[in-house]
Amino acid sequence: MNKFNFSEEDLQNQISKLNRQAGLFSLIRLVLFLGLIAAVVLFFSHSGWWFFILLGLTAGFVWSVRRFNFIKDQESITTALQQMKLESTWRKNRKLDQLEEGKEFREKNHPFANDLDLFGEHSLFQLVNHCSSTRGKKLLAHAMKAAIQVPEKTALREAIDELGGKPLFLKSMESVGKAFFDPEQEKIGWTDWLKEKESPKSFLLVLGWIGLMGGITVLTLVYLGLIPSAILGLWVLIGLFFLGMVFKSLKTAAEKIPNRQTLKTFVQWVQLIEAESFQSDFLKREQALFKQETSLASEQLMRLDRLGLWIQNRLNLLYLPVNLIFWTDLILYGSWVKWKNSHGVVLADYPEKLAYWEVLVSLGLFQSELGSQGKVHHSHQLVFRAKDLTHPLLLPEKAVSNSFSLGDSSQVVLLTGANMSGKTTFMRTLGINLVLVNLGLRPFGTDLTVGEFDLYTSMRNTDNLGESVSSFYAELSRIKTLIHSLESGKPIFFLLDEILKGTNTEDRIAGSEALIAQLLKTQGLGIISTHDIELASMENRMKGVRNFSFHSAVFDDKIDFDYQIKEGACPSFNAHKLMELMGIKFR
Repeated sequence: MNKFNFSEEDLQNQISKLNRQAGLFSLIRLVLFLGLIAAVVLFFSHSGWWFFILLGLTAGFVWSVRRFNFIKDQESITTALQQMKLESTWRKNRKLDQLEEGKEFREKNHPFANDLDLFGEHSLFQLVNHCSSTRGKKLLAHAMKAAIQVPEKTALREAIDELGGKPLFLKSMESVGKAFFDPEQEKIGWTDWLKEKESPKSFLLVLGWIGLMGGITVLTLVYLGLIPSAILGLWVLIGLFFLGMVFKSLKTAAEKIPNRQTLKTFVQWVQLIEAESFQSDFLKREQALFKQETSLASEQLMRLDRLGLWIQNRLNLLYLPVNLIFWTDLILYGSWVKWKNSHGVVLADYPEKLAYWEVLVSLGLFQSELGSQGKVHHSHQLVFRAKDLTHPLLLPEKAVSNSFSLGDSSQVVLLTGANMSGKTTFMRTLGINLVLVNLGLRPFGTDLTVGEFDLYTSMRNTDNLGESVSSFYAELSRIKTLIHSLESGKPIFFLLDEILKGTNTEDRIAGSEALIAQLLKTQGLGIISTHDIELASMENRMKGVRNFSFHSAVFDDKIDFDYQIKEGACPSFNAHKLMELMGIKFR
């Protein structure tokens, strides 16, 4: 079996060469097909010796078709590699508008997904996702939205580090998916059907061999003129009765079995996984899931592919006369039932397992092309410590790193600062790096220590006219959910942006103080950003509250930001200057 070339060297020249080869074999295929037709005519009209030439031309035609198909598949692989190279550049430059956004995975009431840019325009999903199948994308989205469980991801992180050092394997896996898999043709429910046992009709297999031998005998006798051709018609009528007994079963199989492109993708993926050598126990276990006692998983997938090819092309005009004369559907039925009952249950799990490998490949490619070498530590205490942390969606050369610690002597941080100084981005940086670590990746920073807690955010609370919900009520609903979770005993790391901004200053300050006092009595740990500098005095009045801030420098015609977090409350704000720069004239 020919192996594909996954080299990224001189891709455009590779594609041009493959185009020329495809054109040549297309011509060879046409010539052999015309010769095949001529040989058939000469065989029936002149001499039986033309039968041997017919066999030779048939073999040549089949070889040319297979070679042509391989070249076209290689062309698809090479084109996919070219597209992947372009997408890699987009990701490195953080130009993500051409990449799939994953909007369908948003959840309105999710604890943190909507606030941290996990899905949608310029999102983490666009950076991480390299999946081709719908199953793979769903599994990746589920992992991105999963509850924070850092201690359980140590083995996964080691596995992703290893995958990150195997760029050829990763790019081979992705290019196969891009080249062959068509999500729009993805069939639903076929794996459940594959697990269902068939009740074999043994006598039909016997009849199948009788039909094959009888068809050869009748056709030969008719050709030699030893029996009238009407006997052949009678033979076909008898066969129709038996063929009807398997028609429904084979029709169902034709509808359920995935198309060739899907199975080709599965075969290539499994072959790549089977051939790769892994060191981590995690990857070895995942690889072992495709090993069967008697054969390789790829061999059984190829067997399903071949059976599917015959079953799904039974109504082909070339196959119909062969089937009617030789009753081949009976043999096909017997082979299919035997294979399904022997391997169907095991193979039905492969699509889900391969979807998980798509997720692993996505994470490995992220680590290889974009990831950092930041260290991850787990603590049994309610703490969060970060060193030199940046936001993964920002260009590395423009991102400003910050170090931050919470949980030793402080439980709630009041974050104040001027408009556009970086408060919200900083909070999202903490949250999205937690998601990265929870995926088994490394943080965008030098070091991250994470305690045992869930993650909860309240940042983007908007009006919903359809539900008659104001942004203020939406925020209160988020806070209510947080309070209920904390009061049930759950430890939670929370990020609340511009708290209670939808009400007047007096009520906002009073409500904020009451909420903070309530949070201090729970297993809550987190940050609350606010423009109400009056709240800064709580540091002196309540144990566990600390002030941090972002500053700005105001000049005659501009405002400068350093985006560095600092201890203490913000000494000055810039809203007045910003309004002036926007054209509002103060007397």
